[in-house]
Amino acid sequence: MDRAEVAGWFAGRLPDDWFTGPVELVLDRDEITVIGVLAEPAAGEGDPAAARAGRIARFREETRAERMAIAEAAQQRYGRSIAWGVACGEDREVFTNASVPVMTRLRQPERLVLDTLVDAGVARSRSEALVWAVRLVGEHTEDWLAELRAAMASVEEVRGRGPTVG
Repeated sequence: MDRAEVAGWFAGRLPDDWFTGPVELVLDRDEITVIGVLAEPAAGEGDPAAARAGRIARFREETRAERMAIAEAAQQRYGRSIAWGVACGEDREVFTNASVPVMTRLRQPERLVLDTLVDAGVARSRSEALVWAVRLVGEHTEDWLAELRAAMASVEEVRGRGPTVG
């Protein structure tokens, strides 16, 4: 899937007044997540965090029908689920995204790690323990993962400029 093509398609489909700039796209094999930045509420009386939460809730409610129509068209075009999210100031919320089962085979040492997390009450199941472990790795290696994703995007771009076969 060509990231630039997906970005261009969404740029053409999204109303100009929804977000303050281009959307962030997160793509994987199963889903495309579209995250836009909302303008922050004007400083005034009251709690700024509550004002941001209200802005996010209003956007979600007022744009639901149009977001679902765009998502349906994108799903037909790209064959992947579409999730929506927004950022407003320091708050970020993804509305609904897919929970996809992942099959794996683990040897005893890896299973013992998961069982330790379950036995210690960190997780309720091996599945939840695996999610916890993946999130922990993601948090502590975000710079490295970002560099790896950028390198993969560069390879994808070069591959796209190459000759087509067949």
